[in-house]
Amino acid sequence: MTPQTTDVLVIGSGFGGAIPAYYLAAGGARVTVLERGPRLSSSDFTHSMQLGTYSKIVDVIQGNGTAVVAGNCVGGGSVVYFAASLRAPSFIFERRGSIGHRLWPAALTRASLDLWYDRVEEALPVSRADWNDVSYAGGVLAAACHRAGHTCNPVPLAVDTQACTNCNWMLSGCRFDAKRSMLLNYLPAAESYGAVIRPLHEVQAIGPSLEAGYRYAVTYQVLDPDDYTCTTQAGVIHARTVVLAAGAVSTPVILKRSALFLGGIPNAVGRYFSGNGDRVSVADIDEDKARLLLGLNRPDGSAYQGLPIGRPITAATFDYLDASTPEFSRFTLQQIYFPPITNLLAQTPGGRWFGAEKRQMRARWRSWLTLLAMTEDDNEGTFGTPPPTGSFLRVAPGLGQSTLTYQPTARTREAWNKSDAALREILTKDGLAHVEPWSEDLSGTVTAHPLSSARMGDNPATSALTDMNELRGNTGLFITDGSAVPTSLTVNPSLTIAALAERAVAAIISRTRGAGVAVRDGIPIPGR
Repeated sequence: MTPQTTDVLVIGSGFGGAIPAYYLAAGGARVTVLERGPRLSSSDFTHSMQLGTYSKIVDVIQGNGTAVVAGNCVGGGSVVYFAASLRAPSFIFERRGSIGHRLWPAALTRASLDLWYDRVEEALPVSRADWNDVSYAGGVLAAACHRAGHTCNPVPLAVDTQACTNCNWMLSGCRFDAKRSMLLNYLPAAESYGAVIRPLHEVQAIGPSLEAGYRYAVTYQVLDPDDYTCTTQAGVIHARTVVLAAGAVSTPVILKRSALFLGGIPNAVGRYFSGNGDRVSVADIDEDKARLLLGLNRPDGSAYQGLPIGRPITAATFDYLDASTPEFSRFTLQQIYFPPITNLLAQTPGGRWFGAEKRQMRARWRSWLTLLAMTEDDNEGTFGTPPPTGSFLRVAPGLGQSTLTYQPTARTREAWNKSDAALREILTKDGLAHVEPWSEDLSGTVTAHPLSSARMGDNPATSALTDMNELRGNTGLFITDGSAVPTSLTVNPSLTIAALAERAVAAIISRTRGAGVAVRDGIPIPGR
């Protein structure tokens, strides 16, 4: 039987995978993309939280002390994210954490990354929102900030505001092609140049290839589309270059399972996981106070009662991103919407979770204001021994059990405490709201922004990748997803992940040429 081969094998099709797939295919390389999840078009996305709909494309992965929400489909996290597209502050690139030395590579600064931010913002594209684009919930945060002496701004979004219907179903994909996911730019552009995308292909391990001219042999299993716990076949594909972009929960597991085949992997693989310092709170807004103190009034006569109306993220205050203040005291406070399904992940507010108190709590749901603090955490997550197959043990549709352990350090808790205090100062003033963080009793912390589990850096003792995203000691094996981001960012990470992937393309092309493939560079962004 003729072996399966490709010039460049990309594992994962989110921001980190779609971007190199496009440039390598457009440059003339044979590109194959393996994606664990299914392929859906906009007409397949449902406005439903029923099991069997969203659970086909969203996974909640439970670890010890944390739960991670991740995309599982062609397009990856770009299909289920809320499209907030922000550049990381300059001070982030100087972070030292608790290790005592600069965690980002010296070659990477905010100024040096701006070129790549520019490219991604143009390719998606990112819209500069104004106040007419802000939801009722965002307006409540903005009014409360103003009253407390703070600024608040619309959040830049990768959303076509003309096509957006404000349906607030972003977690389930976008039926209207308004959210600018990888399905609308880099992936179709890659396919137009011959890239092949194989959905429901779950990579198991990476090892050396015995085929002449190929560096790596990658084993995979094909999943049953109706039951991801079952496989229909298995295979091996040989590649000259591998781009691993399976996500910060899956990438370290694949690498750890591959360690023996690869002759060892850097010690930092599967260590230093970050949840981007995410901290979710709920403010239960007093409707009378919203009218009296904030002067709010909706067209239907209510003061607020608008949590589910509009887009999930529209406004944030950046007043606490002060480079002159100490590390672990800087954060963004962002208005965000979580659908009722997240009741499975956290108790809120005040732990009122059962019986009559729960019914009363839910009755006031439209008056909630859900808030996300993105802080500086201490990279304290660690992955254990990988499961026999897959990235985690799948226990139900959309639900998995990981070997990830996350126990927040005193520094991370200090950062959360500071963000909690800032929220209360803004939102409890004169009794406007009652504020409670999500409880950690059921699931530990919760994040949709997993990072850093195979991170870049200059110090081989504390980083897995070179400053160009190549796995140390493994020529032609690159990591370009959130795993590569060295620290939490204090902002939503999608734009930074994408910019780093854009930046890594030159090195990926160079290594692919070194394997004998004629690849052009200087490729314009998709659609240009």
